[in-house]
Amino acid sequence: MTNQNTLRDRALAFRALHVPGRPLILPNAWDAASARIVEDAGASAVATTSAGLAWALGVPDGDRLDRERALEAVARIIATVAVPVSADIESGFAKDAAGVADTVRAVLAAGAVGVNIEDALYGAEIDALHGGEGVLRPVAEQAERIAAAREAADAEGVPLFVNARIDTYLRGVGGVDATLERAAAFRAAGADGIFVPGVVEPGTVKELADGIDAPLNVLVGPGAPPVAELAALGVARVSAGSSVALAAYAVVRRAARELLDTGTYGAQTGGLGYGELNSLLARED
Repeated sequence: MTNQNTLRDRALAFRALHVPGRPLILPNAWDAASARIVEDAGASAVATTSAGLAWALGVPDGDRLDRERALEAVARIIATVAVPVSADIESGFAKDAAGVADTVRAVLAAGAVGVNIEDALYGAEIDALHGGEGVLRPVAEQAERIAAAREAADAEGVPLFVNARIDTYLRGVGGVDATLERAAAFRAAGADGIFVPGVVEPGTVKELADGIDAPLNVLVGPGAPPVAELAALGVARVSAGSSVALAAYAVVRRAARELLDTGTYGAQTGGLGYGELNSLLARED
C-alpha cells in the first residue's frame, strides 16, 4: 500500500499538471496494459475511462459496475505504472453522499490521487426523479456528494484532485449559463477542476474557460480541435475518454470479421510486438 506521504506527494504533483494554456493530456486507459502503454508513450499521468474499464470487465457503462470490481481494476493499473493515476468513479459508486465518501477512502487506499465524479443520472435514478433537472442530479444534491468526497480526502491528509464532471452538453440539457451555475456550486463544495464533456466548439470552450474559476477539462476525439488550439483557449486538461478504447475494440472487430470471413490477417498489421508489450509489463521500477 502506498504510504500517506508518498500519496500526498503524488497528489501534489498531479495537481500541478493542471495549467491553463499548457494542458495535462490524458489518453485514458482501461486496464493495466493500456495504462502501461500510455505511460511509455510519455504521459505524465494516467486517468481511467469508466466506460472502457466497465467494458473490459463485461459490464455496460452507466453506473452498472460495482465499487469493489472497479477499484480492484484501478488498483491493478496503479500497481503497473509509476506516474500519478486519477480514477473515474462515475457517480461515486454510491446512492448517497456518505457512500461517495466511502468510495473516496477506497480510492485513496488503492493509491489514486484524483477522481472524476459525474452529475448524470441513469436508469432507475431518472425514473425516480420527479420534475426538476431530469437526467442530471439536482445541483444541491451533487454539491453534497462533491463535498463528501472533498472532506473524506482532506481527513486522510491527501490533496485529492476532485474533478467535477458536468453533463449539460453531453445530455443536451443546458448551455453556458447552466454549466457555469453548476460549476460555481461544485467549486464551492470543494471541486478542484471542472470537466465539461460534449464541448469542443472554440467559442463555447473559451466562454467556459473564462467563466470557471478552476482548471477546465474537455473531452476530445476525432473531429475535435487539436490540443494546441484548445490550449490557446485556456483549457487545462484534455481527456480522450473512451475513444481510445473504442478504437482498440474496433480493431478487434475488424480483425475477427476478416479472419472469419476471408481467412486473411490484414487488420492485424501494425500491432505491437509480443516481446515489446511483454517487456513493458515486466518492467520493475
